[in-house]
Amino acid sequence: MTIDPTLKTLGEDELKNRIAVTVGTRPGIVMFSPIIRELQRRGADFFVIHTGQHYSYNMDQAFFDDLELREPDYKLDTVKTCIYHGEQTAEMLKGIERVLLEERPRLVLVGGDANTNLAGALAARKLRVSVGHVEAGERSYDWRMPEEHNRVMIDHISDVLFVTNEKGRDNLVGESVRGRIIVSGNPIVDAARQNLGIAERKSRILDEFGLRRGGYFVLTLHREENVDSRDNLSDALRGVREAAEMTGVPVQFMAHPRTLKRIREFGLEELVEAAGDELRMREAIGYLDFLKLVSGAALVLTDSGGVQQEACILGVPCVTLRENTEWTETLELGANTLAGTEPRRIVDAVRGMIGARKGWETPFGDGKSAERIVDVALDISAGDQE
Repeated sequence: MTIDPTLKTLGEDELKNRIAVTVGTRPGIVMFSPIIRELQRRGADFFVIHTGQHYSYNMDQAFFDDLELREPDYKLDTVKTCIYHGEQTAEMLKGIERVLLEERPRLVLVGGDANTNLAGALAARKLRVSVGHVEAGERSYDWRMPEEHNRVMIDHISDVLFVTNEKGRDNLVGESVRGRIIVSGNPIVDAARQNLGIAERKSRILDEFGLRRGGYFVLTLHREENVDSRDNLSDALRGVREAAEMTGVPVQFMAHPRTLKRIREFGLEELVEAAGDELRMREAIGYLDFLKLVSGAALVLTDSGGVQQEACILGVPCVTLRENTEWTETLELGANTLAGTEPRRIVDAVRGMIGARKGWETPFGDGKSAERIVDVALDISAGDQE
């Protein structure tokens, strides 16, 4: 289709009764997996744009294969060459805008806080296409985090805001957002439950790693404030190693590509190697393997918001290697605790969480969030904005 070079916005009569789903990161693909399945189940007219923000096989394509999802209809190939936030976001914005001008959907769904979602929301907003933000209203109130900037900006330009619970609604009401707020629950609950079933059927990761359920910890690190600082990264690794020594429980360190790169740049390989089997560093694995690994762990240590959620949903205690979290509900439940990156605090937090009371109810929803979100999305795509 040839795009009119003078076209800068789309009028209501130029839009089609279609829905665009924008993904580009592991958490985004996971979050949208139940929504995509629900759209397919209902025979909806929709398409998927993959921005290419995560572009290694294990970080993107493997998820679609593992989760038995159809191939994205569009994939942006140029984003992988971008280094800086602004450059990356601009490249995705340009690519998404072109797709939207071709397809002319009535609604664009974005989910979470990655640069992918900001680019998708901005592209739609500029073209006067409705924006639906899944997992809206979450706040860490840590303005150092790029993710916090993205959350706030997306929420304030969205037409429909799908929040996890009343806490999210209260945050958005307090900020006087313009869009309609809907308490839908979080599709990460749907995803964890649906995808764990697939993982139990397909994954052999525990056998491959020689692990038994409940006999190991899992570690992930990838946040900029942690891995781009040599002091924070080395402190976190020392703290985790000391916790493993204190408990006698080995740690499976699933190292994000960004983290592996920083460990090499900062000369921290010896620190990891000196820990021996107590801190086993491994390259990133596929999502189903990771979900199976987390579900069988005695404890998870992470700086990832998504992993905090998954651990809580799966009933696994969590130690968060940050000074704050957007998922404060997990702290209130006793499912999670904040430790930062100071070694002694990490050891103390692990000691406290090993004996944590389990059996909490997930605060993120009832596993029917995708149905609620698709109900609203289909109404909007049909031209019903109320």
